[in-house]
Amino acid sequence: MKVLAAAAVAIVALGAMTACGDDKGSDPGSSSSGGTTAKKNVKVGLAFDIGGRGDKSFNDSAAAGLDRVKSELNLEVKDLAAVAGESENDKYARLKLLCTTGYNPVIAVGFVYDGADAKNGPLARAAKDCPNTKFAIVDGGTTADNVADLVFAEEQGSFLVGAAAALKTKTGTVGFIGGCQVDLIKKFEAGFAAGAKAAKADVKVLTNYLSTPAEACKGFNDPAGGKTAATGMYDQKADIIYAAAGGSGTGVFEAAKAKNALAIGVDSDQYNTVTDASLKTVIMTSMLKRVDNAVFNFVKDFGEDKFKAGPTVFDLKVDGVGYATSGGQVDDIKTKLDEFKADIVSGKITVPTK
Repeated sequence: MKVLAAAAVAIVALGAMTACGDDKGSDPGSSSSGGTTAKKNVKVGLAFDIGGRGDKSFNDSAAAGLDRVKSELNLEVKDLAAVAGESENDKYARLKLLCTTGYNPVIAVGFVYDGADAKNGPLARAAKDCPNTKFAIVDGGTTADNVADLVFAEEQGSFLVGAAAALKTKTGTVGFIGGCQVDLIKKFEAGFAAGAKAAKADVKVLTNYLSTPAEACKGFNDPAGGKTAATGMYDQKADIIYAAAGGSGTGVFEAAKAKNALAIGVDSDQYNTVTDASLKTVIMTSMLKRVDNAVFNFVKDFGEDKFKAGPTVFDLKVDGVGYATSGGQVDDIKTKLDEFKADIVSGKITVPTK
C-alpha cells in the first residue's frame, strides 16, 4: 500500500525524535560535506493495562494495532505488561523505562495510567520527565503538550448491542456486567441500557460491577468473578448479558454456556478471539472498540509529523466503535441496528454517557 509505505519512510526518517533526552548532540552518521545521513529506526513502546496481551479483549485490541505497526510500517516495537495490584509508581516506572531507553512514541493503554490524579499521575510524571517523547493514552485524560488522548464513544457502540439484546431476548430481561465501577465503564452501561430501552421499552436491565477503584479494578482480570456474577443474573431470568469486563468476560461466556444462554463481548470481536471454540455459540455479538486502529493511526500520524496533543474521539461516525456480526446471530436484526446507527450519526439520537 503506497500510503503505508510512505508513512514508514516518514517514520524512519524521524531520527532526532527517538530519544527521551535532549537531542542537542551531533548525529554521528551525518556529514557536513553533504554525505549520506544514517537513518535511525523509530522504536514504538506500549504499556498494557491489567490483563495484558492475551486478555482476548481490550489489551488484545491494542496489541493488534501494535502488531500492525511492526508488520506494515516495519518498525521495532516493545510492549510491557502491567501486574495486578501494582502501584502508580510501578506504572510510572514502566513508562519512564520505555522513554529513557529510546522508545518514541510511547503508548499507555488504559485509564490506569492517569492514576488517581491525572495532573500528577504516572503518565503526567513520565511526560514531564521525557519532554521530547510523544505519548498517547487510550481512554485517558492526562493533559500535556506531548500527550495525545485516544478516547472512544463507547456509549454509542454499547447502545447498538443493547438494542440487539432487547430485540433478541426471550425473557424480557438482559444484564450488564462491568469490570470496575468507574465513569468509563458507566458509559458502557448507560449506552447499553439506553439502546435496550429504545428497542423495547419494557425490557429489564440487571447490572453488576465486579470491583471498585479501591480494589485496584481487579474485576478486569477475574474470570471466576465474572462467571459467578453472570450465573446470578441468568438465575434472575436474564438470557443475554453484556460483559464490559476485559479478561473477566471469559467467565461470563462460560456461565452463558452452562445456562444455555447468550452473552455479548466487548472491545474485540470475541467470537473470533475466544480461546475455547465451544464458547463461540454463546457470543451473540461484541461491541467493537477499535483500539487497534487508534494505536496504528497514532503511530502513522507521528511518522507523518501529524502528532496532535489532546483528545481525539473515535465514534460511530468514523467507525471507532460498532458491533460484530461474526456467527450470524444478529443477521436478522442488522437492518434495525444500522437504522439506530444512522440515527446516532445524524444526531437524531443522542446517547447518554451516565
